[in-house]
Amino acid sequence: MTAVLGNSLAVVRQLAEEGVSKDRLGLIYNGVLKSADATPIERAVVRERLGLSGETITLIIVANLIPYKGHGDLIEALAKATRAMPRQWCLLVVGRNDGIQGQLQRRVDDLGLTKRVRFLGSRRDIPALLAAADIGLLVSHQEGFSNAILEGMAAGLPMIVTDVGGNAEAVQDGKTGLVVPARDPDRLAAAIVKLSNDPAARAAFGRSGQHRVRDCFSFEACIDRYERLYHGLLRGEAPRWIEGVAILETIWSSSPTLAPQRPEG
Repeated sequence: MTAVLGNSLAVVRQLAEEGVSKDRLGLIYNGVLKSADATPIERAVVRERLGLSGETITLIIVANLIPYKGHGDLIEALAKATRAMPRQWCLLVVGRNDGIQGQLQRRVDDLGLTKRVRFLGSRRDIPALLAAADIGLLVSHQEGFSNAILEGMAAGLPMIVTDVGGNAEAVQDGKTGLVVPARDPDRLAAAIVKLSNDPAARAAFGRSGQHRVRDCFSFEACIDRYERLYHGLLRGEAPRWIEGVAILETIWSSSPTLAPQRPEG
């Protein structure tokens, strides 16, 4: 292979550890299309359609129902958090059932959360659902780089994510959302309680997240970096030295034995 790209620093580190030639490695983050800002009227219409009152704090997770996506941890966290959350709250679970919805629903029922947690299945109206929500979540045990996080940020949602893969590269802890350890319902519960009870923080994180997506993870920026990559390859350059792709100094400086040597001349 001439070029091997990661879509997060975490993925690039893994590729290097697996033996990919360092000169062939590059980093290009995913990009997402800008979300149209939902007007208050549109948000109200969607919430009414979902049967949500204006006061209901609405959380949303967009992830297929697969064990490593952490839905089980989220349900346990909500059971711990519910007494400290606002009186009216709801979780929207959006994603295809890959075999675990039954056991998740049983756990929801056992914990007394049946009226709080709604499994919506696969949907084609994700932007509308994001517009109706107040807090976005992605609580996976493993990730590469999640477009669901970027889409939530683009929609102006403060995000709560687990510290796996590139999640913490997208979400700046304490600026655009909160980053918590994976498989830790207690820490996840604390983050949910904090944002559920702090509308000012939700608004500030949401605005900062939108700006971060615009500045770092736009569709246009992603396309531009791929164009730079291809033009560089046509000039005979290795990916490691192509501007816009070769932004990996933080990796090599922390791991001197991995650092490639720039060719002479």
